[in-house]
Amino acid sequence: MMLLALVLAVLLVGSIMYCVLTLCAAWRYLSVETPVASSLPPITIMKPLAGLDDGLAENLRSFFDQDYPKFEILLAVSDRDDPAARVARRVMREFPAISSKLAIAGQSPAPNAKVFSLSRMFAMAQHEIVVMADSDTRVEQGFLKAIAAEMSDRKVGLVTCPYRAVSGDSLWSRLEALGLNTEFLAGVLVARMLIGMDFALGPVIAVRRNLLDRIGGLGRLQNYLAEDFVMGNLVAAAGHRVVLSSYKIEHRIGAQNLRANFEHRLRWARSTRRSRPLGYIGQIFTNPVPLALLLLLIAPTWYLLAVAALVFRAITAWVMAAGVLRKPLPFSHWLLMPAQDLISCITWLSGFFGQTIKWRGRRYNVRSDGTFGVAKSEPGLPELSDSVTYS
Repeated sequence: MMLLALVLAVLLVGSIMYCVLTLCAAWRYLSVETPVASSLPPITIMKPLAGLDDGLAENLRSFFDQDYPKFEILLAVSDRDDPAARVARRVMREFPAISSKLAIAGQSPAPNAKVFSLSRMFAMAQHEIVVMADSDTRVEQGFLKAIAAEMSDRKVGLVTCPYRAVSGDSLWSRLEALGLNTEFLAGVLVARMLIGMDFALGPVIAVRRNLLDRIGGLGRLQNYLAEDFVMGNLVAAAGHRVVLSSYKIEHRIGAQNLRANFEHRLRWARSTRRSRPLGYIGQIFTNPVPLALLLLLIAPTWYLLAVAALVFRAITAWVMAAGVLRKPLPFSHWLLMPAQDLISCITWLSGFFGQTIKWRGRRYNVRSDGTFGVAKSEPGLPELSDSVTYS
């Protein structure tokens, strides 16, 4: 028991050091001066749609209602009967002055249907700067101006936006939003400070069209689960800067039951383990609450170390939410923090075992190189190719 207590003590000291790194990383991020746009070039927004997200119409309207001189919006569904198509057409009619098109992409021949839809829209894009935005994101009117300002430096090849997760009505959704707004964001900022931005965040990415072509295009990414991470890798490897934007979007994650939420968390845990294995191991320091509680259980006389770790966890959570995202946590969310950290720790441990994930009714195997292929389809869904070659 003493040996276990010593191990836990070492891990908690590491957690406190990680919290200090998080505070430094937040300060460095917030100290960057927000650029001013020297010009406002035309921009293409591409939004892949699939099903009815919570608040889909309002999400789409926020992109149409931009204070920006010239932009187009491309939307895509895999099937013309997708209910998202009806919502998209209705919103398009509300903004007749905005150039917009809805594409029927068809069934993806590759595992990552989102990237397949993006590739179909990319072929239709008219402008050099392309913004890829998930259907569950929402922005304010100054979004495109902020993107234009950060892309005004020609050395910048890709801009990716941090996000504030907005939960649905379920408890599990609120827990996940709490984790995204404190733990996940902290990890992004620490990675930015220690190794630089060589990755992107999936909900919103802006990239130069010609650069995306030079690194192999979207077709190169269609077999990857974490296509955002790989895209950032490729842009950085090509010698261009990847910028974590000063503009924060809303990521509206909707309501999920326990099973769907855990499958979602496990999917990204196993993907992260493949994409950044050393960083994944290091996540043991990001959940001090379970470690502190276990130390109190087996060595209660070491309570000062456990309390210190809990205090630092609370401080970093407050800085992430109130300082970086400008959205202080309500009191009810503070009460959920121990449960969220425990679930996050369980998911992290589960991510080390197995390679199967579930996504949109299909089961896939995640390979060691980050690509994934079909393991098993649910009844009624079309079969996909397990290995796809792109020109």
